[in-house]
Amino acid sequence: MELMKGKKGLVVGIANERSLAWGISQALHREGADLAFTYASQQFEKRVKPLAELLGSCFVHEMDVTDDGAMDRVFEAYKNEFGQMDFLVHGVAFSDKGELKGPYYQTSRENFLMTMDVSVYSFTAMARRAQNIMPDGGAMLTLTYYGAQKAVPNYNVMGVAKAGLEASVRYLAVDLGERGIRVNAISAGPVKTLASSGVANFKDLMRRGAEGSPMKRNVTIDEVGNAALYLLSGLSTATTGEILFVDAGFHASVS
Repeated sequence: MELMKGKKGLVVGIANERSLAWGISQALHREGADLAFTYASQQFEKRVKPLAELLGSCFVHEMDVTDDGAMDRVFEAYKNEFGQMDFLVHGVAFSDKGELKGPYYQTSRENFLMTMDVSVYSFTAMARRAQNIMPDGGAMLTLTYYGAQKAVPNYNVMGVAKAGLEASVRYLAVDLGERGIRVNAISAGPVKTLASSGVANFKDLMRRGAEGSPMKRNVTIDEVGNAALYLLSGLSTATTGEILFVDAGFHASVS
């Protein structure tokens, strides 16, 4: 169908081939998009570069989302390479896995601030830079989870961060709407990724997600990718400020 033919954008947050951001990237590439990528640190370079090459991308830059200078350099390099941006995918989240267990009130100040910086503020920081190179409008997408709206065992400070991220989506949607820039989030069901491996008893979350969903199963990164394609393409030109659940209906069930 080539829904994204002629469109170009930046994907931030791929860790490996199980990442939700990778599922999104594959869907965008399949529909004709030109993609640029970043990786968090040198330890991820050897994982991300081969994946980028599979999708024909030569733009693969290191970017520490807690470093404003690093972000400025990457967005300037993107502008020099591509001219303008049609979409931005934010798939970044991090917290000390040692604090993602036990009671939430045990969260340290240091980990709370770091989690918010990486998982929430980074989206706002990227949006501020991206909107400057979206003269014809565009779409921004981030990734959240049901733990933002309900207390999920062992999700703890990450749930609080995702709640802040979802609020950010709404505020950014209002700020950028008149410029034709749409801002949305996907709330995916539990998927086994590098990030989710830091959540204690994640296998139990997977089991509960499957048993408690109307469809009696979990979701795949390909399904998340296809949902992202809708939100990033011209199919969703009147959709902004939305939290789209891709969780086999778990959020709608009382189970």
